[in-house]
Amino acid sequence: MDNATRLLVQYAHYHRDPRNIATHYAGIPLIAFALAALLARLRLDTAGWVISADWVVWALVAAWYLTLGQRALTGITALVLAVLVALAHPLGTAPLNAWLGWSLGCFVVGWVFQFVGHHWEGRKPAFVDDLRGLLIGPMFVVAELGFALGTGKALQSKIDAAAGPVQRRRPSQRQA
Repeated sequence: MDNATRLLVQYAHYHRDPRNIATHYAGIPLIAFALAALLARLRLDTAGWVISADWVVWALVAAWYLTLGQRALTGITALVLAVLVALAHPLGTAPLNAWLGWSLGCFVVGWVFQFVGHHWEGRKPAFVDDLRGLLIGPMFVVAELGFALGTGKALQSKIDAAAGPVQRRRPSQRQA
């Protein structure tokens, strides 16, 4: 099993309720956008070149994804994150109030979505046990969207076999 599949299985153990997965479709992109916007303010201007922290962090994360295997999935995830960084990047030069308002607002709203989903799931977020969950979240959302669109059936089967099927949890099924 490649690293991407192993990490997705590990992450999926915390995300088997479809309501939780649905909240991640909104929460994770909002958080990624917010982090990119916050990082976009950190810039180094040297010899006419502007290097901003948002793109540096994106490059490091994208490079890490591409070491995991599942090249199509990790490549698409890196591309989706690049779009979010590109959308957030202009906020780095916005007036302070607009930059902070949009960045922190999206960050808080994104986490509200996450915590509501995990309340329904009855489980803590995956990153509590493994900080890599913060990086696997975007890949999980891309994978789940692909599954919903009918792609990645082999990967979906591996995840379901190891983590169990996606099904709405009743209160008696929730775990601590």
